[in-house]
Amino acid sequence: MAHLFTRNLTFQSNDLGKEASLMLTFDADMDGLYEESFPVVWKVAKFGKSGPYRANATYTSQLAFSKPQVVDGNIIDAETCVKINVGEKTFLTEANEVYHFSAPAAGASGTLQAVNNTGAIQDIAVGFMTKGDLMPKPALYFTDVGDGSNVTARFTPVLRAYITSDYQETAIIRGAIDTPAIWTQDLAALSQSTTWTLARDPATGRYTMTQS
Repeated sequence: MAHLFTRNLTFQSNDLGKEASLMLTFDADMDGLYEESFPVVWKVAKFGKSGPYRANATYTSQLAFSKPQVVDGNIIDAETCVKINVGEKTFLTEANEVYHFSAPAAGASGTLQAVNNTGAIQDIAVGFMTKGDLMPKPALYFTDVGDGSNVTARFTPVLRAYITSDYQETAIIRGAIDTPAIWTQDLAALSQSTTWTLARDPATGRYTMTQS
């Protein structure tokens, strides 16, 4: 059984100088990104031009596969899900228009696997459970998974932050984000609770995020 952890992240600013939207997503480099798999926007937080602002986000390392419900490019919910750990495999089946993930069994080392045994092409998401929520928060979206094919994910909780107003929460990111990340952190390497301060250089307009 994998060791589970929680990360409480606080993002704050004070007199930022310009209104900004902070977008968080797990879009670390991996094989097939923007071809077979697509990152999903986790959080969007707005920070005002003047005065103090704060936003919180909590990550838990219990991963899960889900059968996502997608509307207009956003994952609005999931029909069903199964908790899964690294090194495990699950099978997605369908009967009478009801989808079901099998109980996880041993799979390939270092990966999560979901095999599509529904008889049709499906979309599958990888995400993480949040305390109190029945369905997981989606982090990666896999499209056009053929019958008999599997989703093999090497999910690492490397979170990136961008200053962009082009996305909303739960949106599927279909192509590389056209602005560089201002912050990248492997959540597994952080303390349980950390606070990060967003600042803007008035001379260059560049944003930075430093631990408080």
